[in-house]
Amino acid sequence: MATKKIIFSLFFLLFLVVGSVLWLQTKLNSYTNTPLVEQPTLFTINNGSNFHHLGNRLLSSEIITDLTWWKVLGKLHPEFTNIKSGTYQFESGFTLNDILITVNQGIEHQFIITFVEGSTFKEWLPILNNAPFMKPLEETEEQILARLESPYKKLEGLLFPETYHYSAGMSAFQIIKKSYLNQSQILEKLWAGRDKDLPLKTPYEALILASIIEKESGLSADRDKIASVFVNRMRMGMRLQTDPTVIYGMGDRYNGRIRSKDLREDTAYNTYRINGLPPTPIAMPSEAALYATLHPSTTKYLYFVSKGDGTSYFSKSLREHNNAVQKYILGK
Repeated sequence: MATKKIIFSLFFLLFLVVGSVLWLQTKLNSYTNTPLVEQPTLFTINNGSNFHHLGNRLLSSEIITDLTWWKVLGKLHPEFTNIKSGTYQFESGFTLNDILITVNQGIEHQFIITFVEGSTFKEWLPILNNAPFMKPLEETEEQILARLESPYKKLEGLLFPETYHYSAGMSAFQIIKKSYLNQSQILEKLWAGRDKDLPLKTPYEALILASIIEKESGLSADRDKIASVFVNRMRMGMRLQTDPTVIYGMGDRYNGRIRSKDLREDTAYNTYRINGLPPTPIAMPSEAALYATLHPSTTKYLYFVSKGDGTSYFSKSLREHNNAVQKYILGK
């Protein structure tokens, strides 16, 4: 009889233990798998923070309502306590399990920053320095070029325009370095496969011409024909006579229009006054502009004029070009 009571007591205790464990696991599952985040939330975990600090931060941010089960969770699941510092985005509907996986694996939020084709370094600067969670530039252009070990005197044209991703705390210089390496690799690849007998002596000259083509092309399909115009002119020793170089040479004085006296002004970039290419690129060219530069169409075109719809009219003679100007620019 005593033996039966002992067995019954043991079974009862086992039942209580198993029941308690199941109850505890059910409560923890509910605690960790209930959606807590109502809208996307940026959340920064500072260096030196631990599981206890994170719990207090989540409580003060009203993502969790108490720390009782948080402490239990830390004891029963120590694999969740290896949190990493960084800035994370908790998405709408995130559970505590989602949060802990994110911060334990260090899946930091990726911010984006975009530089458009044909933009200038002057236009890049405010974008870089105002980017959220990014360390602004501390170096001058000269210092940046020195850190990049670049042989050139300006960053213009040397940076590849596209969308870049970065995590919080990254410096603007890191973005510049990445874009510099991207442009260098693209230029090296395209230069190696360039058409033969181009009037371009160096990859840098190709970069300069590509920046002009980028600024002149309103339609991507016209790039190779625009490239052929400039290549044909260079072969004949004609001046490039392209307005974007005049505008670049004017700098801050440009107010949206070019006057006759601007075309006559002697600047290092005024291709109405200088022979050949300007000394540096005038913008950040795209890969497509570089490709067109190094693979121009085979034409006899020497002139082109915008038709006002993003396309251009191409001419072989000055007379034909003047007629096109009358039609498309002057409306006669």
